[in-house]
Amino acid sequence: MNKLPIKKLVDGLLKLQDTGESAVILGIGPMSKNCVQAALELSKEDDYPIMFIASRNQVDADELGGGYVNNWNQFTFVKAVKDVAASINYDNLCYICRDHGGPWQRDKERNDHLAVDEAMELGKKSYIADIEAGFDLLMIDPTKDPIEVGKVIPLETVLERTVDLIEFCEQQRIARNLPEIGYEVGTEETNGGLTSTETYEKFILKLKEELNKRNLPMPTFIVGQTGTLTRKTEQIGTFNFKNALSLAVMAKQYGVGLKEHNGDYFDDVTLLEHIPSNIAASNVAPQYGTQETRAYLNLAKVEQRLKEQGLIEKASAVREVLLEHAIKCERWRKWMVGEQKNLTIAQITSDPILADEILDIAGHYTFNDNEVKAEIEKMYANLKNNHIDGQRYVIDYIKRPIRDYAESYNLKGVTSRIRRVLA
Repeated sequence: MNKLPIKKLVDGLLKLQDTGESAVILGIGPMSKNCVQAALELSKEDDYPIMFIASRNQVDADELGGGYVNNWNQFTFVKAVKDVAASINYDNLCYICRDHGGPWQRDKERNDHLAVDEAMELGKKSYIADIEAGFDLLMIDPTKDPIEVGKVIPLETVLERTVDLIEFCEQQRIARNLPEIGYEVGTEETNGGLTSTETYEKFILKLKEELNKRNLPMPTFIVGQTGTLTRKTEQIGTFNFKNALSLAVMAKQYGVGLKEHNGDYFDDVTLLEHIPSNIAASNVAPQYGTQETRAYLNLAKVEQRLKEQGLIEKASAVREVLLEHAIKCERWRKWMVGEQKNLTIAQITSDPILADEILDIAGHYTFNDNEVKAEIEKMYANLKNNHIDGQRYVIDYIKRPIRDYAESYNLKGVTSRIRRVLA
């Protein structure tokens, strides 16, 4: 099956909006290899495209620190996706995408308060690896400037850095004689983000003008603020239908799709509102990591009960090890609210309810730790001896929220519909 360039895919999505068959494509955070398999299986079963949206913390070049997901760099990530696809005879449209690429997008770069030139150079090195590995879409996001913490970064600065980085990436792609790629611009962040329709249109118009001057392509997606905000394991934002529709209509005038970030943990009412709002795509990531953590904890409870029945001699320590590593990694801080960002490890370990909450939030950051992997394998072996396929359960459990979204987002059969309207 011929793979449509991602820009062509979005052209098809925008055309479907005019036929009453619109859909919202899912951008899925590749939280683990199990998550990748869950997403690909559903994409194949129900005939819809999938986008894997990898942040620089999750997947990056080894020389830049690698990624916390499976120690993946760009090349091993792409290979892992291809290997899973081959193992299930995958035959649909899968796009490898960079989420929040650019300067200061690794936690360390931001925490080190790198100067502009150094941060831009590291962002460019990451993009080169993305391009060489065969990524289909690059998000250009230069809005994390640590020198401007708490301030709104001037739109002109964001625009200038965005165009410079698109030009750099296009030069690198063309020099390597590689196929066209798509670009995603803007950010959901309120600091420097596109938070109003007026700012959004001003950004698009100026962006178009500057890109045309340099003979560069318009982006495939522009991110806009639709009111969403993920914290802990909840959606604490309020979806703003009016704003979303206004932004989507505006983006479509320029042949661009509106992309929503922070699309985790929506209720059904919010999910169903997305179709008439004409959002082209929505990103979901931490929810799937939390879902996988919960799957492991369910299996650990089963294992413990089997031990109580004398069917297992020695149970694994999956829950204990996941909890220990989740607390120590401290990545949960970014998802906390208010003063909880400053909790000490001692405060967490002395409060069982708080510890469980941290495990729910940050368990997925630890899946690649050797001790965690070893305990999961022990648990799988114990369950297998009792005719339970633990890994199959984990994959199917991750599929549940993906399937819920796909149903509400009218994704079933959308690959065939897109090919039809583009024919």
